[in-house]
Amino acid sequence: MRALALFSGGLDSMLAIKLISDQNIEVIALHVDIGFGSKSDKSEILKTRAAKAGAKLEVLDVRQQYIQEILFSPKYGYGKNFNPCIDCHGFMFRLALELLPRFDASFVITGEVIGQRPMSQRSAALKAVQNLAGDNDRLIVRPLCAKRLELTQPEEKGWIDREKLLDITGRNREVQMKLAKQYGFDDYESPGGGCLLTHKAYSDRIKDVIANDTFDIEDAKLLKCGRHLRLPGGAKLVIGRDEADNLALEKLKLSKYNPIDLHGLKGPMGYLHVNANNEDSKLAVKLMLTYARTNKEQIYPVSVGKTIYHENPLPSKAAAQAYLVH
Repeated sequence: MRALALFSGGLDSMLAIKLISDQNIEVIALHVDIGFGSKSDKSEILKTRAAKAGAKLEVLDVRQQYIQEILFSPKYGYGKNFNPCIDCHGFMFRLALELLPRFDASFVITGEVIGQRPMSQRSAALKAVQNLAGDNDRLIVRPLCAKRLELTQPEEKGWIDREKLLDITGRNREVQMKLAKQYGFDDYESPGGGCLLTHKAYSDRIKDVIANDTFDIEDAKLLKCGRHLRLPGGAKLVIGRDEADNLALEKLKLSKYNPIDLHGLKGPMGYLHVNANNEDSKLAVKLMLTYARTNKEQIYPVSVGKTIYHENPLPSKAAAQAYLVH
C-alpha cells in the first residue's frame, strides 16, 4: 500500500506522513512547486525533512499551469492578500489524485487541521476543496484531524486504522509541538511562512506587474529579489539590496529585462525592462548610480543592455523613494 502526501515541509505535513508511515504504508511526499514558495532552493532541505518523517520526496513543477489556471481567476477569491488558498488547495489535491496511478498509490494525505486557518481550513472550505479536487471516491485523508471528519474510503476499507489517527482542531499547536518533540522533529517550515502570496509586499508587486505588463514565471522569480521601482514612463527597474540579492539576480535568466552594467563601480545588480523609453533608461542609470559607491557630482558611464549612458547619481537615496513599489 502506498500513499501520496502533499508536502510543504511544515510540521503538520511531517506529522501526517509519520502517522501514516507508522502504519506500514509507503509514503511519497509530493511537493507541488507553484512558483511562490521560498526565495531560495530548499529541495535538499525538503528531501531531508521528508525522509525524517518516513517518506521519499518528489517535486512537481506546475508553475506555468498554476499561473494560467488559478492565480488570476480563483473561484473562491483571495485571502487577505493575493492568496487564492481554497482554489490552490483544490488544485494541488486534484493534481495529487490524478497522479495516484503514476505512483501506484491508493490515496492522498495532507497535514491540514480543521479550524487552523480561517480561510482554507474551515469545514466549509474543506468541502469546497474536496469538490474542486473531484474527490468523489473520498480518497483524501487528513490524519491530524481525521476523527473530526467523515469517514474516508481508506479508513472504511481498513487500509489505515482510524483509531491511530488524531482529532486535533483549532489554532492551538500544543499537540503538534508535543508530537514534534516525541518524534525528534526539530527542523520544519514555520506555519504559513512558506507562501509569498500571503505577504503584502509580494502581493503589491504582483498587482504592479499586472497593471503594466503580462505576468509569467519570469516575473514570479524576479519579484522575490531586490527593490522594485516603477518609472514615470512605465518601465520596471529592479535593483539589488544586498549581496544575497545581487547573487540571486545574477542567476536569473530574463528575457524581458536588460542587465545594467556599472562598468566596474561597486554597486548593486540591476535590470531594466526592455521596453523602457530613453527617459526611463536615463533615470534608471541615475538610480543605479545613487545606490552605488559614487560621487554625486561626477558623471559615470553605465550600460543598459548594449547602450551606454553617461549620467550622475540623484542627490540622495530619498529621491528614489517616489518610484518604489511598496
